[in-house]
Amino acid sequence: MHPKLRYPGLYAITDGPRDDLLEAVARALEGGARLVQYRDKTSDHARRHAEAAALRQLCAGRGVPLIVNDDLELAAAIGADGVHLGEQDLALSAARTALGEQAIIGVSCYDSLERARELAAAGADYVAFGAFFPSPTKPLARRAAPELLRQSAALGVPRVAIGGITPDNAASLVGAGADYLAVISALFGAADVRAAAQTFTDLYTSSGIPR
Repeated sequence: MHPKLRYPGLYAITDGPRDDLLEAVARALEGGARLVQYRDKTSDHARRHAEAAALRQLCAGRGVPLIVNDDLELAAAIGADGVHLGEQDLALSAARTALGEQAIIGVSCYDSLERARELAAAGADYVAFGAFFPSPTKPLARRAAPELLRQSAALGVPRVAIGGITPDNAASLVGAGADYLAVISALFGAADVRAAAQTFTDLYTSSGIPR
């Protein structure tokens, strides 16, 4: 297991530009977020670089890894801790070559245990399954069953659950073996981001998993 992925919990994922991005992520960190992913699909390269660099500094100060969604060039430019790759992104091997052996490289596996097996064997540092529930971010996303989390336990890498996760349905995924809960809307769309983050963090505490 990657040494920076030893502590399970909330995986906070941003979603596009917002004026209070740094403040919102800071509140998520105060609420216990263990990982942060910068996700912004816009084409404003200058703003995205500035935001990602500022988040890198913020997260480093809290000892929390910053992952960049899809954009290997941006991840390398700001010295991010790693990159998250989807099905249509570049190969894991290319990302490893570009970012080095110490980088965290996560991969989306959707509803496929076979894809997770292949990518874990190829050196992925975590595998992400989902969507487990209807997702406002990706309403047409493939749906995954919680049983995938149990079936993938033998892969030896952390398992991330994503897709429509809320405080009301997250406990079932933690119980099924999710090492991280990747949350977008229920976190950054909350009126109190810190409190929302704490709610997800507390699921791991109540399960006897150390924070």
